[in-house]
Amino acid sequence: MPALPSWLTEPLWDQFTALLPERPQFHPDHPLGCHRRRISDRIIFDKMLQLLRFGCSYEAIADTTCSATTIRTRRDEWIALGVFARLKQIALNSYDRIVGLVLDQIAVDGSITKAPGGGEAAGRSPVDRGKQGLKRSGMTDGYGIPLGRVLAGANRHDSPLLAPTLDRLDDLGPLPDDITVHLDAGYDSDKTRALLNDRGFHGRIAHKGEKAPIQASQRWHVERTHAWQNAFHRLARCYERRATAIDAFFDLADTIITVRSLIRRGWTTYRWDERPNRRP
Repeated sequence: MPALPSWLTEPLWDQFTALLPERPQFHPDHPLGCHRRRISDRIIFDKMLQLLRFGCSYEAIADTTCSATTIRTRRDEWIALGVFARLKQIALNSYDRIVGLVLDQIAVDGSITKAPGGGEAAGRSPVDRGKQGLKRSGMTDGYGIPLGRVLAGANRHDSPLLAPTLDRLDDLGPLPDDITVHLDAGYDSDKTRALLNDRGFHGRIAHKGEKAPIQASQRWHVERTHAWQNAFHRLARCYERRATAIDAFFDLADTIITVRSLIRRGWTTYRWDERPNRRP
């Protein structure tokens, strides 16, 4: 069973392989030149997609094509090269150029998931009997395209994570002059309003004690994006212990979400050779 459909996997791989450095099949310093060939990057890439989608362990996904150690080693090589972060940025730039990011309406919210293995970014979860959990403070545009995130322990409050989350906007280049940030009642404080005013943003914040439907705003976009991310089981139940590895999987998931939205929204407007026969 493929982790993703081919109409989504192929454009991802085409861009991913363009970011990888050229390497020979055999290591040039080997004295005999007769050792095993280097495992294909495409095999490791497909394994990474399976790990992300199904949430299984490295040992469970390993087979005769490659070992669990090879997957981890190649993953760390790609993280050191910054391939996952660059891939996500390219996907965002492509979406902005073809469809257009809705940057005048920003939504920020936190989401708590399980982290049974603990690790650098984990903490005691207040909603899971004190077990280890991971909180991500995510930010999306007005349609729900993920723009960035901040990882923290599950015991961290959403409000202190707002400033570093909004700092992710600096990577997007020129921003609109008038930006509205949609927040839930967890951010309802004078400190949050002062933070938004200092940055020149307008805040639409839900008030504590009032029912959500009465004061519903556009923050549901980020809640939907959290649901999209949690559909990748490696993010919904994270066993990675290093923050760099967690960020790499999140960058890969955000890239998939962005490219998928780009293909779906561009299907009715554009034509290309590999265009699916029906709207995805």
